[in-house]
Amino acid sequence: MTYKPFDLSGKVCVVTGGNKGIGLGMVEALAASNANVVIWGRKADDNAAAVKKASSLGTGTVKAWAVDVGEEDQVVKAMKEAGEEFKRIDCCIANAGVGRGAASFETMTLETWRYNQRINAEGAFFTLREAAKSMVARAKAGDPGGSLVGTASLAGIEGAGRNQAYAHTKGGLIAMMNACAVEYGRYGIRANSVLPGWIATDMTEGAQGNDAFATKVITRVPIRRWGEPADFGGIAVYLASDASKYHSGDTLVIDGGYAKF
Repeated sequence: MTYKPFDLSGKVCVVTGGNKGIGLGMVEALAASNANVVIWGRKADDNAAAVKKASSLGTGTVKAWAVDVGEEDQVVKAMKEAGEEFKRIDCCIANAGVGRGAASFETMTLETWRYNQRINAEGAFFTLREAAKSMVARAKAGDPGGSLVGTASLAGIEGAGRNQAYAHTKGGLIAMMNACAVEYGRYGIRANSVLPGWIATDMTEGAQGNDAFATKVITRVPIRRWGEPADFGGIAVYLASDASKYHSGDTLVIDGGYAKF
């Protein structure tokens, strides 16, 4: 018999950036665990492909909204619509992210700084704030509980040369999740951060084809391979499920052991 808390039947999960990469890996696992899944992504074609791929995996409903999380009005509108359609939000994973570095910190431009901030910091803020509103209202009506998740990065806790703008957003996200864990625990709402290591996605496409990178970096990963989006399915299901109802304020590193090398 399957451990019952991992069955997400009846739960509603919003995943930003859920149409590709780590987000899609999470979406597929959530759908396979029978959750109703709401995918947010900017590109309609990618959204449609993700819905088609995930819809047949479980008994829940999978839908997508075209949302740019860097636009506050779009986030507010989409979260309201999702709540109205599914009658509740049980889990929100702020996963949408971008990454842009510079040749050096001293040559980094304000444009680069703000490019990272818009999605990684402000987008996560808008998303999690609106999800928290929904969860708190439900708790005050007598139905407590919920899970807020932020996809951060090892860059948020380790040195990331030439990527200070990106690292700043991810370190800030971890701090924001910790603050949410303290503020919303009284409503049964937990908040946690997921920290990916080197994962084969569009964001790391350039490094994936670099022999020097493979030799100097990936060989340092104890599991000896790039991470894959599917490697994030288990943690998504766990954090969305009742199995994690007493787990809050944590940073969960998924990196094949790289940070311990």
